[in-house]
Parts: sequence; structure tokens; C-alpha cells
Amino acid sequence: MSEQLLLSEKYKAFLKYNAPVEFLEGTTFAGKTTVGIPKFMFKVADSSKKLHVLSGLDLGTIEKNIINKDLGIIDIFGPLVEYNASGKGQHSLPHIIYKTPQGERIIYVLGYDNKTRWKKALGGQYGCVYIDEINIADMDYVREISMRCDYLLGTLNPDDPNLPIYKEYINHSRPLPEYKNDAPQELNNMLDEEPKPGWVHWFFSFDHNLGLTKEKKEQIIMNVPKGTKLYKNKIQGLRGRATGLVFPNFSRKNNVRSIDWLKKRMADKKDPLKFVHFSCGVDTAYSQESPDTISFIFQGITDKGQLIILDEEVYNNANLETPLAPSDIPLRLIAFLERNRKKWGFARDVFIDNADQATITELKKYKRQHGCVYNFLNAYKKVEIIDRIHLQLGWINVSEMKPIADYIVLDHCVNHIAELESYSWKEDKYEPEDMNDHTINASQYGWIPFRNKIGIGG
Repeated sequence: MSEQLLLSEKYKAFLKYNAPVEFLEGTTFAGKTTVGIPKFMFKVADSSKKLHVLSGLDLGTIEKNIINKDLGIIDIFGPLVEYNASGKGQHSLPHIIYKTPQGERIIYVLGYDNKTRWKKALGGQYGCVYIDEINIADMDYVREISMRCDYLLGTLNPDDPNLPIYKEYINHSRPLPEYKNDAPQELNNMLDEEPKPGWVHWFFSFDHNLGLTKEKKEQIIMNVPKGTKLYKNKIQGLRGRATGLVFPNFSRKNNVRSIDWLKKRMADKKDPLKFVHFSCGVDTAYSQESPDTISFIFQGITDKGQLIILDEEVYNNANLETPLAPSDIPLRLIAFLERNRKKWGFARDVFIDNADQATITELKKYKRQHGCVYNFLNAYKKVEIIDRIHLQLGWINVSEMKPIADYIVLDHCVNHIAELESYSWKEDKYEPEDMNDHTINASQYGWIPFRNKIGIGG
């Protein structure tokens, strides 16, 4: 073997786990194919059936990425396997002869690009089937071959969530409880079809590939342009059909700062940073069936014309045993406002999504019954979403002429940062997708009334 197969604890767990159907989804260079190969071969060796199937885009791709590569089938299993690219004897299809303790096993090698060839294989019943890059596979092939096997393993990078492979297969699987938090919440929320017994969804990222050096990881990320579908799917591990990110110029280097940084800037004796306005925006959605969230954003505008996202609070009813209702919001929101008033300053006006009159009614009722220093106002939506995005793009941007960004997020606001890094355009319209935007909406509701004070340098 030319290299040593290094396994993270999660990959060790994957190799040991027994399931009838497994999908490996995640970032590029996560090691999914590399570790999927021995798992598949072990399953073949344990199977009582003689015939099995290894499939990918085409024969050349399978040979390059699975059979002949370093840590591929031939490299790992050596004298136990014999690859016959043109068929041999009674098996006219390309195949691997695999010597196991239970006798020889035949693994047909099929490219799902060649319908004529794979249809020849459909007459039999198979033990194990491996479909590499199942997201781009011919769906007729997937449907036909998956009902003819005892074990199915599919690997993929996240792709367009509207592809039928997700609705018909992958979204019926579920992560094991101990690994659920490894995947982006957005992706877990998409596993929403009726669960099928034993179907497991595994999410793997760069961090699970112990054979990937820090330098190589950084090089891979650097070489993929931010704002592209490729970056969203293969680097962030997010599904999405969008052609690009809404805020491709947002970067942690330029737009994310710590509380310590902010306090030092405020304490600077020569040129202290001062806040001239504080505001709060609220976006609400109470469904238990969707990834919609209830989002509070507290922000301040400085005398330098910078908008700084100071704090966030996010709830998702899908994750709560006792779902929140509009009547639950007043006490939580006021506690959030008071905490930030004591820490930063007073945001008298709170702007709430005007599509949610139930929450506004509850807040006004609370103020009427208990007294409250805060004003609960309808968000001003006459500034259209495209215009809001144009404004934010300018504030986020950094250049030689403007070396300091006018849009800063404190690093503990992890939900807002995640949305800014994944909020994407629709592929067929000049408008953003209706996801990854809940804290973004809350922020916009909060700054719209003060937009003329931002990005003006004081």
C-alpha cells in the first residue's frame, strides 16, 4: 500500500456500523470515497451472494477514482482482487474478482452514463451496490439497481436540493444521534422525508479526513472562488442550486471582530469609537416543520458610520420540545434587550416583521399591561430586498479606498455569520433564495430606519 489509511473516530464508527442503506454526504476531500471503498469491500466479503455492483459516472472515472488510485481497491486489497476491464469468461461486463473467506465474489463495474451496458446487469439480484456521486447518477439506474440489492452505499457532495435523488432516497435517511451536530443545521433540516428503517445519513467534512494536511486544506479552500455554487456545495457542505452567494464579499478577515477588539476601539484615547444609535430587529416564524427561526438582532451604528452586529438570539421550533408561540416572545425579547442595554446601550425602537401581526399584538399587549420603555414597531419594508442587499454589499466591501468595512459582526453571532456565508441567489430569478436569511432579515429591519447614517464615515 503506497499510503497509510488514517481514520478519524467517526470513520471508524462508520466502518463498524451495520445498516442496509448508507449515504455519505459532505465537503470535497472529506475522504468519503476513500473510506467508502473498504466498507463496501467488507460488506461484499460478508455477503452470501456472489454478484455485486460498483458504479460511477463512467468506466474511466471509476478506474481513476476508485479502482486504481492510491488507497483504492487494488492498492488496499492487492492480491485478493483481479480487475478485468473488458470482462472475462462468462462475465462479459467489466468486473472485479474478489477472493474472500467465503469464496470468490464478482463485482460488476458499471458506468451509469452507459444505459445499454448497465441494463445488461439488471436481470440479477445483488448483494452490495456502491454508487459513487449518486447525486449525478441516472435516476432510472438508481431506481432499478437499489431494489435489487441487500446493501446500498452512495457517496455525494451536496447539490441542488430539488434533484429527485434527495426526495426519493437521501432525505429518507437520518444521522445517528451522536453525529447529528456534525452537519450544517440547514442540511439536517432537509432530511425531511418519511424515515426508512435503518437508513443512515453520514456527513463528513475536511475535519474527518486525517490524511488531509492543514496546508492542503487551506489550498483547496483558497482555490475555489467564494460566491460560487462550487464553494457552497464542496467547501461549506451546503446543498443549493443558487448560482452564487448574495454576499460573496463578506469575509471573516474583514467583517468579523471580537468583543475585545470592539472594547479596545471604544477605549482608544486618541480616536475612540462611539455609538450614536442602537436598534433591534426581529424576524419570526413558528413552524415546527421547517428550518424557519425566530431571530433577534441587536446592533449599533458608530460615529464612524459603521454598523456593528452586537448580539443575536435564535430559536427554532423544530428543535424545541415545547414550541414557542407569539405570547412567549415578549419576556424573551425584553430580556434580550435589557441584557444588551446594560452591556452596550439603549435601543428604544424595536422593529418587527410586519407579516407577523400576532407577535406585534402580544408585545403591545405586554406593554399596555406591564409598562415598558421599548417601542414595538412594524418593520419598514418599502425598502425592497434588492435595495437592502445593494446597501449591504457596499457596507461589507473593503478596498484600497475603503480599507475598513462598514459592516462588522461580533464573532459570537455565529448564526448571523453562517447566514452571510450561505445566503444565495435563485438560479432562475434575480432574487435570493428563501432560506438562510432570518437573522439577515432581522438585521435589515433594525437598520432600515437608520440607513442614511451607515457608510458615511461619521
